[in-house]
Amino acid sequence: MEDTLVKNDVQAVDALAQSYKDLSSEIGKVIVGQQDVVQAVIISLFSNGHSLLVGVPGLAKTLLVSTIADVLDLDFKRIQFTPDLMPSDITGSEILGENRQFKFNEGPLFSNIVLADEINRTPPKTQAALLEAMQERSVTVGGTRHLLPSPFFVLATQNPIEQEGTYPLPEAQLDRFMFNIFLDYPSYEEEVAIVNATTQENNYDLKNIVTGEQIVGFHKLIRKIPIAPNVLEYCVNMSTRTRPNTTRATEAVNKYISWGAGPRASQYLVLGAKCHAAINGKYSPDIEDVQAIAKYVLRHRIVRNYKAEAEGITEENIIEGLF
Repeated sequence: MEDTLVKNDVQAVDALAQSYKDLSSEIGKVIVGQQDVVQAVIISLFSNGHSLLVGVPGLAKTLLVSTIADVLDLDFKRIQFTPDLMPSDITGSEILGENRQFKFNEGPLFSNIVLADEINRTPPKTQAALLEAMQERSVTVGGTRHLLPSPFFVLATQNPIEQEGTYPLPEAQLDRFMFNIFLDYPSYEEEVAIVNATTQENNYDLKNIVTGEQIVGFHKLIRKIPIAPNVLEYCVNMSTRTRPNTTRATEAVNKYISWGAGPRASQYLVLGAKCHAAINGKYSPDIEDVQAIAKYVLRHRIVRNYKAEAEGITEENIIEGLF
């Protein structure tokens, strides 16, 4: 593999894998269990992608994001999304200064990591302002474009069970998220450890593991990681098979899916697989790396029809049928 990755890049992949181990270890001081969730979030950060964390209240979604921000040497802002939140509340606005000249007052989006808490509680106009920033990594206010800091990540949270007074994200906007990560209840043993740790005084001394400059370097490195043609085609094939009534669609897709994944899914499958390979010490991804991150990439990009809902067929059932 060293004939396709130069020696310096091989050393950089080794450094990335070590940074992942150090990050996981440091985050583990605060977050009990949830190893798969932590891994998925770190993969999305290293791949320059945004993530949507979906889980019922009390599963430490907010704590996870703030802990990740603590162990990364990055600026962090939390925005609590509410029905009365306006676009200017997150992007910033122009104000009249003392010299009677307008100046731009930056909003909370101007940070390296933005936690968009309960993103589905704010109206579409404000959701669109956030999602535009995610896509363009800039905001436009008063006709002037303002670049956001680099790196820039949005980690949004959503409660799947409480739908009253919410504004569900349309599929086109969900597509801006690289990963859709479900958080499940902890095991009995994990919950005992969580309750024990959170009901007594604890002072966590978290170290900064990775700088913003290093993360930007990881973004470039992951794109340089080679991928075999058959693995690339596997990624594209997996995406195209989710599209009903096309030549590649599976029988289950034709029966249970009304809308499939677009080309962005193929791109994220490749990038996610490359990063998954790198954090596990490999210099090129294989089919297993694609399968390991497929559910995070595809579950919010396929739309089930009424037959699937009536028969209890989940997105995961469909995705597993593509392997």
